[in-house]
Amino acid sequence: MTEHTYTEIAARLDRYTDIPNDVLTNVVTRDGLCFWAFDREGMPELTGDDPPDRELAARLCAGCPVIDECLELDLRTAGANTLGVWGALPDTDRRALYPVWLRRRGGEAR
Repeated sequence: MTEHTYTEIAARLDRYTDIPNDVLTNVVTRDGLCFWAFDREGMPELTGDDPPDRELAARLCAGCPVIDECLELDLRTAGANTLGVWGALPDTDRRALYPVWLRRRGGEAR
């Protein structure tokens, strides 16, 4: 992804600026496909043959109605310390997005 792409994503998330964390959490856990569409008991263990993070993110989040809310929540709560797949992005992309998102919110990247 490019800096321009991260800027576009961060701008798209601006609409969630005033929504409290607890509201975002409720929406993501209620409507997020990853919270109810997968039987965690039956999920295979990850192995060395697993798909790359971008591919995994695309598969897990395909069609999810709360991708942006999920991404916003992760940026707020995990920031640069993010892990896993949130908001259809792997952690490497979210780490690159975080300082762009933070500057839009009037903060400085740490």
